[in-house]
Parts: sequence; C-alpha cells; structure tokens
Amino acid sequence: MALGPRLDLRQSQSLVMTPQLQQAIKLLALSNLELETYISDELERNPLLDTGGISTEAPDTADSSDLEPQSEVKGSDEILSSGPAEAESNLDLQNEADQFSNNSLTESDGQLSGALDGTLGMNGASSSSSGVGGEAPDFENMLVAETTLSEHLMKQAGAILSGADLFIAQHVIDQIDECGYLHCDLLELANRLGVGLDDVKSVLSAVQSLEPVGVGARDLAECIALQAKEADRYDPAMARLLDNLDLLAKGALPQLKRICDVDDEDMMDMIAEVRDYDPKPGLTIGGGDVRAVVPDIFVAERQGKWVIEINSATLPKVLVNRTYYSELKDGAQDKTSKEWLNECLADAGWLIKALDQRQRTITKVATEIVKQQENFFRQGVEHLRPLTLKNVADAIEMHESTVSRVTSNKYMSCSRGTFELKYFFTSGIQSSTGGEAASAEAVKSHIKSLIDGEDPKKILSDDKLVKLLKERGFDIARRTVAKYREALGLGSSVQRRRQKALQGKAA
Repeated sequence: MALGPRLDLRQSQSLVMTPQLQQAIKLLALSNLELETYISDELERNPLLDTGGISTEAPDTADSSDLEPQSEVKGSDEILSSGPAEAESNLDLQNEADQFSNNSLTESDGQLSGALDGTLGMNGASSSSSGVGGEAPDFENMLVAETTLSEHLMKQAGAILSGADLFIAQHVIDQIDECGYLHCDLLELANRLGVGLDDVKSVLSAVQSLEPVGVGARDLAECIALQAKEADRYDPAMARLLDNLDLLAKGALPQLKRICDVDDEDMMDMIAEVRDYDPKPGLTIGGGDVRAVVPDIFVAERQGKWVIEINSATLPKVLVNRTYYSELKDGAQDKTSKEWLNECLADAGWLIKALDQRQRTITKVATEIVKQQENFFRQGVEHLRPLTLKNVADAIEMHESTVSRVTSNKYMSCSRGTFELKYFFTSGIQSSTGGEAASAEAVKSHIKSLIDGEDPKKILSDDKLVKLLKERGFDIARRTVAKYREALGLGSSVQRRRQKALQGKAA
C-alpha cells in the first residue's frame, strides 16, 4: 500500500446550529416580557421590521380537547410557510444544561464554600427610589429605606435584653459583617468592655438566637450548626459531619461515613441538608425589589371545557414593512446594498416564523399540562398528580428539552391563582395503601393543613406528622417530612411552640 497524500470524497450527516435555529431556541425560553425586550432590540437592528404597538385584540385561544392547538402572531403582515413538524424537530436539537453558581464566604472559608456545591445564591442590597413630584405616584418604585442588618439585630436584642447585656450586645453586633459572621476575639472584647468572658458568651448566645438564623456565627460550621439546631436537625451524626467539613469539601465520603456512622442514603440526605442551609444569612436582610408576575398563559373553564389562552396583551404586533422594503429595493444600486436588504428581509421572516412557532408550542404544552392536572384545577393542590417533563413530551411528541424551555420563566393564571409552569411538575410519593402515587405538592398541602390545625398546647413533632400522614395514605420518612415542612416556610416544633406561646401572651 503506497503512502502519500491523496484526495477522497466522503459523504456524512451532521447537525448544525444555524443562527436561525439558535434564535428559535432562545425565543422559546423567554417569557412574554423578556420577548418584548428582545423584539424591541430587533426593531432597532432591522429596518424592515415594524410594529403596531402592544396588541389589544382578544388573545389566541385553544380548547384543551383539541390535539393540535393553534396560535398566531397578531398583526403579522407575512408568515412564511413551513411545516410545524420541521420547526419542532429543529428546536429539539439542543438539550438543557443546568448551571450552578457557588458563592464564596470570607477569605478563610472561600475554598470550602466553593467545594460545597448547591449553596443558595444571595441577593445584594439595592438602592431605593422615589417618584417624581407632580406626577401620579408609581407605587412599584416607592421603596421604604432598607433596614441594615445591625438595625435589624438591635431591634430584636432590645426586646429580650436590657442593661449591661444590651450594652454588650450592641458591641457584639457591631462586629458582625454583612454576611452575618462575627469577626472578633471574645476575650479581647470582654477586656475592652471591662466585663467577664462568660457574660460576653452569654450575650453572644442570645444574639445567635435572633433572626436570621445563623447570624453571629464565627465560621461556616457554626453557622450551619445554628441553622440545623433551629430546624431540630442537629443530631450526633450531623455534629460530626459539621466538625469535618474539610473532608466534605475534598469529597472523602467513605471516611465521612465511618466518622458519622451512617449509610449511603443517610449521608446523601445529610449532605443535601447542609447544602440547603444559608451560608450567608446576613444577606437576607435588605433584599432586592419585589416584582409583579405577569402571566403568559390564561386557563379558564367554559361550558365544561378548559380553554387555554396566550396573553397577547404583552406581545407586540410584529410585521414586515413591505412598502419600505420596496422603496429601499428601488434605491439599492450596488451588490452589497442588495445583499444587506435581502438579509434583513430573510431575518424578519425567520423572526416572525419563530414567534409563530413559539406560541404554537407554548399552547400545545400548556394544553397537555391542563389535561394531566385537571383534578388540580377543579379540586385543588391536594389532587396534584406526579408529573415529569417526559410525560408531557411523550404525549405531545416533542423532546424533553423543548418542554423544559417552554416551562422556564413562564406563568399560568387560573381561578386558583398564578403558578409557574414548573410548579405542575412534581415528584411522586408512593401511597402506603398501594394506590396511585401522590405528588410532593399534595403531600406538602397535607403537612400544612395538619400544622395549621394543631393544638397550641400539643405541637406536632416531625415523628408525629409521619404517623398522621401514614394514616392519610402517605408513607414517607421523617427527613422528607422535615424537608417539605421547611420548604413551606414552617418552623420546627420548637419554633412553632415558641411562636404560638408569644402569640398567646400578646392576645
């Protein structure tokens, strides 16, 4: 066989992400308000695109009994012909990629915090603004001056401390940074104030009992321990885990299991708990602005049938200005100008087609969600079924990644309120009676109803909640009950007992 250069012809197939396909994928994941901003940018870039303003016409509707719900872009002067199947198959080429962000703590804890994935990102403080005099007040922009963390803590300390203890607390709080960590030597502080070390430790213990939970800690381990104690989740195994966070950061799980004396399942649960705690509790004071949610989809029952409507009130009318195109075409003499004009026309057509397909896909996914969760819309959250992206994708013959994009950053409004589309996708809890599995949201609803109805003199522990839920047909572990309870914003039995005792005294 001779060795040397030669020319060969080969035929192959490959998937190429064209700019038009990238645009269609991007539009599918945008909410209506984000889409409005995107279209505004395109209007500035492309002279052939025009808009008639915000649409005030009746929204496009689709009956949930229709297997092929249709929608269109209002006011479009031209919609290029293309089969929906082709556009849908193009949108399925790219899978969703999860993005995680890690937040460093202090300089000494930065490396450890970065290694512990999944910690919650905190919002920084934002400046306040006020309305302009002489005009109608803009209530969305009228913000009250934010309370600092020191002010927040001193207000609480003044309610439980007095005299010398309050004096010490003020100096302790002054040494707490914006993340909630105490940066001072207690002995040095005691000497400077002329008080005993035990007095400073006692006051620090009181400060660490204030909200937000975890404030006043001297390192990451103590911060997490304070939160675990408040949640009634601080057991010997958790204590040993927190004493060895450096091993967790290194991923030395076999060594940690031996130290904590737990199996694989318990170790994973404990790690998940650690990641759920807030490493920067101080940043929860003085958060960002509260923004109103504008629904992208409306659901209503009409004559016994569910009707799905796209909220076209937030969608601009997009059209191709054919008159302006003719004027520019007549004036274009050189080849470069003609090519640029044709490119603008093609881009405008692709945008309109992508908008049309976006609305069709959203309507189709929303219709299937309503079909799958009809009992929720009729009877409430306790009848929410377990549902996955794959269930919906298989039913409407689309890829899971397409369904994932459609349900991101979009909200559905119905008679029971406004919900993010992701809300309807929940994991299943197996029934203890062998019946149909229930969704996690339904179990949360039962936990909330049990806690709301508990006797103030007989606060329900997590173990008791497990027994009561089992009587209702839900066989779940204590850790799962605690996780769902925390997700609902409900405190531990200790916290609720203390809260209801204060409410009783106030009454």
